Amino acid sequence: MKNTISLDTVCASLCYAMGIEKPFQAAEPDKLMLDFIDGQLSGKKCDRIFMYNPDAVAQWISEKYARLLREVELLCPFKLELVSVMPSVTPVCFGTMYTGAQPEVHGIRAYVKPVITIDTIFDAMIRAGKKPVIVATAGDSMSKIYLERNMDYFFYPTVDEVNRKAKELIKEDKHDLYCIYNGNYDATMHRYGTESEEALMQLEKNSRCFKEYHDLISEQWGSHRTLMGFAMDHGCHEIDGGCGSHGLDMEEDLNIVHRYTVIKEREVK
Repeated sequence: MKNTISLDTVCASLCYAMGIEKPFQAAEPDKLMLDFIDGQLSGKKCDRIFMYNPDAVAQWISEKYARLLREVELLCPFKLELVSVMPSVTPVCFGTMYTGAQPEVHGIRAYVKPVITIDTIFDAMIRAGKKPVIVATAGDSMSKIYLERNMDYFFYPTVDEVNRKAKELIKEDKHDLYCIYNGNYDATMHRYGTESEEALMQLEKNSRCFKEYHDLISEQWGSHRTLMGFAMDHGCHEIDGGCGSHGLDMEEDLNIVHRYTVIKEREVK
């Protein structure tokens, strides 16, 4: 069975958490997410949002191999079961996540990577006087579809370089919205299979990276209220030959689970 809450609700929920207006074409936020934010912050707002974006971590993978995502589960009290959009490929899905709009509205409806021209969370942040930043591997969707904004971008050849830079940026503490893209599980499962030893090692690495970010933010951002998300774009399935794939209208590719936590000032080490 497909999940019922659309990926397009995430964008407005993030804007609500920071107390800014959502993008012009964004769907309304999801009530479960708003209740979580209000419950954590007691009517206050976040002044930092840190979105960790692993690629292709399906709900079925996260449930079957929950032990490999133990750090994320322990750190994030709130999980949101979402249904992604079609076609379930990276530029389409991340296009929806950060515009809050369906593919027919934001304009990416296939595996292509044009610059999105409609209003986005990054534009909304800039209008509100906030500073967003994207850190991603060069050539991947998140390094292309949100270009041409007055914001900071850092693109690197490898995931390890992306994560090193993101940690530097946490220490510098000059931005308000951080979007960090890691495509290592996706790239590996395409080559070796969704449940291969190689791919599952990358899944576990995603969990460790999230914990490292959480610990560093807890240490460095003592004066901030931070919403952190472990937020993938779509799922995956296995195809003939043992390789992994996605892009179809099926539960394996569309059902995903985002996890969120709030780091408050009083929780900082």
